[in-house]
Amino acid sequence: MGVYTHIMKGILIAFTVHTGKDRTKASAFAKAFYGQETSSHHGKYRSSRHGLLDEIAYNKLIRGVIIIQMKDEKRVLKFLNEHSAKYYTRVVELKEEDCKAMELLI
Repeated sequence: MGVYTHIMKGILIAFTVHTGKDRTKASAFAKAFYGQETSSHHGKYRSSRHGLLDEIAYNKLIRGVIIIQMKDEKRVLKFLNEHSAKYYTRVVELKEEDCKAMELLI
């Protein structure tokens, strides 16, 4: 008899948003997707701008590649479609470091 181990699955999303050389559009996408921490007066005042991923557990592997829980796939893909992003998705087995980054119980 083998030992049963629970395998958690997630969704890997690799995406790119065509902005050309329009840095304003690229910056607006990043702020809306990831959020932004800002400060003024040499760090005296701090604030944060809310982004979609502030509400979703995710692990950012490299630029344009994230892993999310399966339950959040439709929400993220809807956002990417609204911003005319090109993306690819795959179901993946979550590793321990993914679960830690996403603050999931193992």
